[in-house]
Amino acid sequence: MLPERKILPHGIPSWVKTGSEYFITICTEPHGENQLCFPDKAQNIRDSLNFRRDRGEFWMYLLLLMPDHLHAIMSFPPQINMQNSLSDWKRYTCTHMKIRWQRDFFDHRLRKNESYIEKAHYIRMNPVRAGLAKTTDEWPYIWESR
Repeated sequence: MLPERKILPHGIPSWVKTGSEYFITICTEPHGENQLCFPDKAQNIRDSLNFRRDRGEFWMYLLLLMPDHLHAIMSFPPQINMQNSLSDWKRYTCTHMKIRWQRDFFDHRLRKNESYIEKAHYIRMNPVRAGLAKTTDEWPYIWESR
């Protein structure tokens, strides 16, 4: 029997500086099925994120799609709730792009001892570690705006 999955809080405490960066992982359901890495769908995902970025819901610094999950480095303005923002986006992509997401997401605030460079390198190497690309430059489903 699998352990019961905990519901983790995604609120940003008031003491966290505005513009703090978060490492985000969102997985699809079922695990192992490619739902994200198709050129048209990837462009639609990017467009939907750019739309929400332009509305001021978050700032997207790095996004990498894998077949069954995505990794991102992003930050949120103080008036925007991270949980609500990402849940609304997931609901939109589910309805309009038929992406089936797992419940919730993983977030980790980058702290002083964790550099953007280290996390970005980890994200970029994901398709190489998975055997989907020989080098990070070969992977077409990555966007960086930093």
